[in-house]
Amino acid sequence: MSISWREELAIGNQRIDEQHRELLQRFDTLLAACRRGEGRAELARLLDFLDEYVVKHFGDEEQLQQTSGFPDFQSHQLLHLGFVKRLADLKASIRAEGEVQLDHVLTTNKLLLDWLVQHISTRDREVGRFLNEKGIH
Repeated sequence: MSISWREELAIGNQRIDEQHRELLQRFDTLLAACRRGEGRAELARLLDFLDEYVVKHFGDEEQLQQTSGFPDFQSHQLLHLGFVKRLADLKASIRAEGEVQLDHVLTTNKLLLDWLVQHISTRDREVGRFLNEKGIH
């Protein structure tokens, strides 16, 4: 399995689309590492990236939604908070185990795949349609 950017995922905002593209590239790197049997080592790098990514990306997305008057901002923000919580729970589990386990890699794969399918390709696309209707890019 490989994950790659598709233009139909674009919301029409260059900064947000570039951030989504980078997330997909990092996820694909994790999947490739899993195929080579190196998923646990790559997961640590991905989690470091995600620590910074969620702050920057969710902040940029939420600011764009607020300034544009996106009507579903609050529920979208709650989804972001839910992702941050799931990420924190995963990191707490790794700390409790003392090292990355195979189930942590599998949990991360599922978390990111769910996020891609349920959030980026549906909820973020709704934001994109709203922005495009308002002529905001």
